[in-house]
Amino acid sequence: MAEKRLIILGAGPGGYVAAIRAAQLGAKVTVIEDTEVGGTCLNRGCIPTKALIASAEAIDKINRAEEYGIDIKGEVSFNLSKIIERKNKVVAIQVKGIRSLFKSWGIELLEGRGKIKDVNKVDVALKDGSNKTAEGDNIIIATGSRPARLPIFPFDGKDVITSDEALNITEIPKSVLIVGAGVIGCEFAFILKELGAEVTIVEMLSHAVATEDEEISEILERELKKRKIKLILNTKIEKIERGSEGSLTAVLSDGKQIKTEKVLVSIGRALNTENIGIEELGIKKGKKGEIEVNNRMETNVKGIYAIGDVVGGIMLAHVASTEGIVAAENIMGHSREIDYNIVPAGIFTMPEIGSVGLREKQANEKGMDIKVGRFQFRGLGKAHAMGEIAGMAKIIADAKTDKVLGLHIIGAHAADLVHEGAVAMKLGAKVKDIANTIHAHPTLSEAIMEASEDLHKMAIHLPKP
Repeated sequence: MAEKRLIILGAGPGGYVAAIRAAQLGAKVTVIEDTEVGGTCLNRGCIPTKALIASAEAIDKINRAEEYGIDIKGEVSFNLSKIIERKNKVVAIQVKGIRSLFKSWGIELLEGRGKIKDVNKVDVALKDGSNKTAEGDNIIIATGSRPARLPIFPFDGKDVITSDEALNITEIPKSVLIVGAGVIGCEFAFILKELGAEVTIVEMLSHAVATEDEEISEILERELKKRKIKLILNTKIEKIERGSEGSLTAVLSDGKQIKTEKVLVSIGRALNTENIGIEELGIKKGKKGEIEVNNRMETNVKGIYAIGDVVGGIMLAHVASTEGIVAAENIMGHSREIDYNIVPAGIFTMPEIGSVGLREKQANEKGMDIKVGRFQFRGLGKAHAMGEIAGMAKIIADAKTDKVLGLHIIGAHAADLVHEGAVAMKLGAKVKDIANTIHAHPTLSEAIMEASEDLHKMAIHLPKP
């Protein structure tokens, strides 16, 4: 049997994972990438922001040192250039790791921009100015997304910026207006506030991180207020005006104005589907420009697959990676479909958020009969010992079967803890199974156990209702 040849456009968390899985299964793989392996997640998203958040959390701990019985003498300051340097080093190590994996599995990396010519060929404009044609039996489109831009925002990369530019700021502005209280906007709000900026967030919806469970959003809003980050909800920005001295003024939908030094626009993502040959091949796209695929990640054109942000849906790195594995395995003769019912997610605010499954509001809107259990982090000995008592675990179950439908956590290490709920849901476990599982003490995971017990009104560390 001839060796299967696979071409992948994009080396982000979808593309590079698909490449490795296909190579593991015996394919000869060529990956085309016009920026750097790792894509947005590694170079301009997940990893660099987490590195900055780690620095912000360190500053927070130092500023609270007295709470831990530590006296720090002299002025405490930070070096922004070294923070950025550390962030870049973390990214560089990961990039090197992916390149090393490609070499280990014999994956060819073409550094340039690819355009699909037909179902078996991709023309590549290489970075060195030359051109090359890659040939294969199948193609996976994994070109990702970029920060969305609207004409009302006069982007210049300096004063009106996206998250891409925010990752490499050379000085902390006195004031920042963040447009959008979604995941990226809220993460940067905590980072910039901890680094000394006055931060205001304007959000058109009724809650910060509005995709999360409402109780979780409300706790985050309380923490924003505690840190003196101003949050304006149910409001749009009509336009941004430049002042004579370089200052910026945002005109809001309620007629009010906000003067600021910088504007960080965080209003979602735009899909990278332009100029890659989709239209010429007749690959179908949806109403929002997303490439349409089935649960096997196949497009309507036989032999061509698409994964990651370009297919719309849940725009998370780990979802793209799973889609990449599904596509690669199907190309290599296996049969696998993607299941989006259990997708855990993390938001790295201060404190963190972790979520999986149905939100309470979603369950109610579907007319489902549910039960809910809750437990506050302030009831945990470990949380007090850590000095991190803000937060809550909330578990949702089917009232009749007791099966876990969702787990939502805000608090220290929430993005790690939430996987207990994901595994429970994957196995079809009941809330009682979690409650009856011995949890180590003292740990933060006890909040999940206590919330599970609370769902049955049997939590040990809650007063009688």
